[in-house]
Amino acid sequence: MVSKKNDKVVALIPAAGMGKRMAKDRQKQFLMFGDMPVLAHTLKVFEGVDEVNEIIIIVPRGEEEFCLAKIVEKYKIHKVTKVIAGGKERQDSVYNGLKLVPDDTAFVIVHDGVRPFVSRDVIKQSIEFAKRFDGVAAGVPAKDTIKRVSNDMFVEATMKRQHLWLIQTPQTFKYKIINEAYNKAYINDYYGTDDASLVERLGYKIKVIMDSYNNIKITTPEDMLFAEMIYKNRGKG
Repeated sequence: MVSKKNDKVVALIPAAGMGKRMAKDRQKQFLMFGDMPVLAHTLKVFEGVDEVNEIIIIVPRGEEEFCLAKIVEKYKIHKVTKVIAGGKERQDSVYNGLKLVPDDTAFVIVHDGVRPFVSRDVIKQSIEFAKRFDGVAAGVPAKDTIKRVSNDMFVEATMKRQHLWLIQTPQTFKYKIINEAYNKAYINDYYGTDDASLVERLGYKIKVIMDSYNNIKITTPEDMLFAEMIYKNRGKG
């Protein structure tokens, strides 16, 4: 079911990283795996979610035309309305996109362009929960024991694992809340570790929903190998 006019959903897809850890001559979001670039895989998922009305992509400065021609047009991502340049940090890139979100938007989803295995069901669930809560973040429980370590590399504490989650994207918010959070972060010169952290610092509550361990963020060559394995195990489509 397509979103009602007063439930307009805009997806911001930051894909402006330079991919230095990938050690390739092309940014990681434009590298091929399976039959498409990483970013195209991600966008295809959002294209197939009826509730998502509009997609804004944020890419490295100078790559806007390449992304439009070689990703958006080539792979027929019809919901993309803007391809814009990112900023110095991821937060700056998202903010660039947020400033172009239409005023009649109800909800904003932020999702890393290099997480191509996001599922439609998780996107839909995040939108539904965002109607009831201030914000929603997808994640998975930590599998490993996590210790807090001092600067000189001694264990300070062992954390209780049952309360520790690895937070991913998508992260979905009421537009007014995420817009307020970003504006106040810049007024205060505050940089958070993710979008939800900017909302949390204003006292809003973030609902965490269960995602998949396959929803990896592709950052290193090892991640690309893992992505190929996930893709082959899933089968095309």
